[in-house]
Amino acid sequence: MHPVLRLYEDVLSDDGWLALPAAARMIFVTHGSVTIEGGVLTDGEAWHGETAVGVTAGGTGATCWRWELGTDAAGPAECHAVRSHEKLSAPLETLPDGELLWRGDSVAFPPGGVAHLHRHQGPGIRCVIEGALRVDTHGRSTSYGPGGAWFEAGPDPVFAQAADRPTRFIRVMILPRALIGKSSIQYVNENDRTKPKSQQYKVYVDAPLTMRR
Repeated sequence: MHPVLRLYEDVLSDDGWLALPAAARMIFVTHGSVTIEGGVLTDGEAWHGETAVGVTAGGTGATCWRWELGTDAAGPAECHAVRSHEKLSAPLETLPDGELLWRGDSVAFPPGGVAHLHRHQGPGIRCVIEGALRVDTHGRSTSYGPGGAWFEAGPDPVFAQAADRPTRFIRVMILPRALIGKSSIQYVNENDRTKPKSQQYKVYVDAPLTMRR
């Protein structure tokens, strides 16, 4: 059975909390603040770990995106004043061989910015946090606005173009561990490698993955 990568959205009221079982995960705060393992995270910050963990909302509540790797959709072990739903899930049929890396980052584009035809060295789930992005793959074009999520298997060529406004998405990819600190992108056309690139990256997590649950 292939491991499954899932993306959840958790909306916590001002007294909301959830207890999560052990699993490899990244929690990204899209709005408000939460406390995890004694540390406070606010808008645009992320936490990563593989052990059981509790999440408690700050005084104004919070909305979080939660990526998890596992085989079952177990969800929170316990929760209070939380609305959670699964935005997307995908079996990871194209996992790289050998030791693995969990990478969580954001990719930002200026208005109209493009990512030339490319592929990645592992699968992952992306979700737009601002702006809008058109993604072309498998002969189809799909546009995603804020909150829109999609899966990329890795080997499949992809072209992306931002709308006429600044655009950014958050993603988690499972990559070969040898790529720690290195880009995973591979351009399909050799002449695209030397073209100016409009994307800007911010890395939240670049850590060895020890669990394949």
